Amino acid sequence: MGAAPHRRSRTPDGDRSARLSVAIAVDLNESFFREIAGGAAQYAREVGDWELYVGEHATELTQNLTNWNGHGIIARIGDDRTASALVETRLPVVAVGCTGCVPRLMPQVGTDENQIARIAFDHLRERGFTNFAYYGRKPAPAAHWSQARGDAFEACVIRAGLGFHRFTASHEPREWNAVRSELAHWLQALPKPVGILSCADFHGRNLLEACRTVGLRVPHDIAVIGVDNDELDCEIAIPSLTSIAQSPRRIGHEAARLLDRAIRPDHFGSRGHAVVVPARTVIPPLGVVPRRSTDTFAAVDPAISRVIVALRERVDAALSLDDLAAIAELSTWQLRRRFQSVIGHSIRDHMILTRVAEAERLISTTDLPLKVVARRSGFRSVTYMTTMFRRRYGDPPARYRRLGQRTQNSVVTGAAVKTERRCRES
Repeated sequence: MGAAPHRRSRTPDGDRSARLSVAIAVDLNESFFREIAGGAAQYAREVGDWELYVGEHATELTQNLTNWNGHGIIARIGDDRTASALVETRLPVVAVGCTGCVPRLMPQVGTDENQIARIAFDHLRERGFTNFAYYGRKPAPAAHWSQARGDAFEACVIRAGLGFHRFTASHEPREWNAVRSELAHWLQALPKPVGILSCADFHGRNLLEACRTVGLRVPHDIAVIGVDNDELDCEIAIPSLTSIAQSPRRIGHEAARLLDRAIRPDHFGSRGHAVVVPARTVIPPLGVVPRRSTDTFAAVDPAISRVIVALRERVDAALSLDDLAAIAELSTWQLRRRFQSVIGHSIRDHMILTRVAEAERLISTTDLPLKVVARRSGFRSVTYMTTMFRRRYGDPPARYRRLGQRTQNSVVTGAAVKTERRCRES
């Protein structure tokens, strides 16, 4: 941490030239929290009057902040000791990457676990899976998110009336031999084929290694999807790991914005109206980044698999029901019935989902005019594309493109920026 300045006013609203000293107490050895720090730094550049004090380890830095002469703190709270130390500073604090250790009434900014679960379930369900499972890490105060993520995924599966199984590790990931033995027994007992959501990418990589150990085929017997889109973990996994990309930079930026409002409310409030900092703000994930670990369609039905591949590869073609029935080698009646049974929605619904996904890919990765995007993704008009796109992602295509350019430079397919306004205050 940098040298601490002399004690300043906690709310320096009267002096617009005063600089704010803000500590960022997160674990920089984790990519998720490095990105959160990056989002806070982006906000600091925007306002121009922040000084940032950053330590490599959250707990160590937090213990040194009790008598720190600063104005506010953005922190990861992994245990009760850290929470108590932050309360003792009597400074405004915003918690990020939230756990069950966050003190009551302390503002939190975290991930929307319900959205993560929904995106994972949709991705696996659209590939024909009817059995689902969740792999969670060993319970700990700092791992409350793993339990919440698993609960949300279970709720999605149960609502659909499908089979669900759950495994919670009893060992830390570094105890690999014990973890592998536990996973091997669990994986072999699962019904096949099965789609598994792993609580995070690192654990997903361990899951894929366990599959190889017991001779299970990925993605045909078991498809695996992780969370965080950590490129190192995802690419060194065998096969490469599909993952849900969160939005940690946006979490950091929002946490910094809320902290600024807490430090100097008069700077943001309008006459006669108090500034309200919400107790909890959730940021939606960006979406799923597909890789080989889920690269299968309708593993239980080759005929339906051929139809889904055709819809994906010929998205701009006007394929009729008769065309699709010929591809499946079924009657139209058989195709309708079997598709609904295997995938869980109609052929027409899946065609629209496929076209919207292609439109989203083109909007996120190109500067093509919307008229061209509509044509290439199989929509007959920009108006119809906009209606379907808004229904799926919550924003019209033009706004979605602007938000994506502002919050994320890398390409993420299947993005779900649909709850933007939930992250703002009225």
